[in-house]
Amino acid sequence: MYRYDEFDLAFVRQRTAQFRGQVERRLSGELSEEEFRPLRLMNGLYLQLHAYMLRVAVPYGTLSSRQMRRLASIARDYDRGYGHFTTRQNIQYNWPQLEDVPAILEDLAEVEMHAIQTSGNCIRNVTADHFAGASADEIEDPRIYGEIIRQWSTLHPEFSFLPRKFKIAITGAPNDRAAVRFHDIGLQVRRSAAGEVGFEVIVGGGQGRTPVIGTTIREFLPKAHLLSYLEAILRVYNQLGRRDNLYKARIKILVQQTGAEEFTRLVEEEWAHLKDGALTLPAEEIARIESYFAPPAFEDLPESDRGFEARRFEDRNFARWLRSNVSAHKIPGYAIVSISLKPEGEAPGDASAEQMDAVADLAETFSFDEIRVTHEQNLVLPHVKLSDLSKVWETLVQHGLGTPNIGLVSDIIACPGLDYCNLANARSIPVAQRITQRFSDLNRQHEIGDLKIKISGCINACGHHHAGHIGILGVDKKGEEFYQITLGGSADENAAVGKIVGPAFSYDAVVDAVDNIVETYLDLRQDNEKFNDTYARVGLAPFKEKLYAAA
Repeated sequence: MYRYDEFDLAFVRQRTAQFRGQVERRLSGELSEEEFRPLRLMNGLYLQLHAYMLRVAVPYGTLSSRQMRRLASIARDYDRGYGHFTTRQNIQYNWPQLEDVPAILEDLAEVEMHAIQTSGNCIRNVTADHFAGASADEIEDPRIYGEIIRQWSTLHPEFSFLPRKFKIAITGAPNDRAAVRFHDIGLQVRRSAAGEVGFEVIVGGGQGRTPVIGTTIREFLPKAHLLSYLEAILRVYNQLGRRDNLYKARIKILVQQTGAEEFTRLVEEEWAHLKDGALTLPAEEIARIESYFAPPAFEDLPESDRGFEARRFEDRNFARWLRSNVSAHKIPGYAIVSISLKPEGEAPGDASAEQMDAVADLAETFSFDEIRVTHEQNLVLPHVKLSDLSKVWETLVQHGLGTPNIGLVSDIIACPGLDYCNLANARSIPVAQRITQRFSDLNRQHEIGDLKIKISGCINACGHHHAGHIGILGVDKKGEEFYQITLGGSADENAAVGKIVGPAFSYDAVVDAVDNIVETYLDLRQDNEKFNDTYARVGLAPFKEKLYAAA
């Protein structure tokens, strides 16, 4: 795992001290809220509907046990005993007192964490595949390049005040678990015909008011040219991106208005001035960063474990958890454990301080001290022996973390919605809670199978509803909450934007509508088809007909 160097440590401490002075000036009245706003945003501090919210960066979604314990202590000491894990693999605290934020940042700095560039019109926290370094299908660990990009982009003088916020995601496997096609820049690790490892470069993806699937502008980019090519893209965007219209400021609009072919030409033209220059990545520098992500000391284990197999055969609940929450590891005798933060009736992505401490203990004992945060608001223990799975499961169950629903209908992504956000039109969390209660029967969930529901409380799409198999968007109709439903979205390698079914449903009717869609799918599917396969085969009409038959 990457450790801060001397520059990182000094920089974070200096920024923390600087922000303490700014907070003191705000509390004394020397700074107005309007004057304080750009200063707090540079340090990840938002003013939401009821209170300040602090967003803490978790680079490429990787945490140590020590860092997780510190996140738990902050939740316990400065908030209301919990934190909220987000779709950018960050954590948010929804109730800190302004006067406590400098102390929180100091506590974070002690464990090599901060809140810098988690807000504002800059390059945000770089996200990555949460199975990085562990998955059986991985070409190369994407965190290596996530760290290189982090170092390049932090306080980059040219890109600190972009036309709009800018998000980069990277995946190291052909099975996309990082939603790279819905980012401003998506990087997919590829292997060329000659066996060289590099990147497919995808630009202009995004959700919000104008959902767009990114365009590939380079099929293969050698590793050495990663930073120079990113710099070329950002320069073109910085020069030509709209600054006069907030809703047209994202790079996706620039790519659309310019045209993908012309945008690619402009990037290549800019790159010609940068290629083979100072930003060229030396092989030894890549190797240096790679050494921080060297595989842990895996043992030479058999592919199966007798005790594990017996427990799976004898214990139905354990077997059900294995089926949904445990994935194949690239090393024989190990597995990847996904920890659901979506128990029935709770807010998606929330974890209590006690739960965070429990996960830290499990990681330290059973997963080489590594924890991952997923962009689907769950946690991961990436390296667990098969022989330890039953112990891990028992501990998770004891702490309310054993819900066997990863990828199922109750594993819902939801933004904070109107309960917290002053931009929202409607509540998201209560809708997610009611859906999980409606589908509380785990046998039914497993019968339904892989089905992703995503909920946003407004058109900004922080809940990624456009990319849900079933997407739910909260809208306001004359002061009442209604919910528009989309079908067929996907954030993986088969990226798709969901299509609107029809008129929106009221708050009271939306859960019944979701249930109706699921039952229609079960009636229509063939040979255990997944939801999107059935939808692709039969189209929107059967779902629409059933949904509005009683209207």
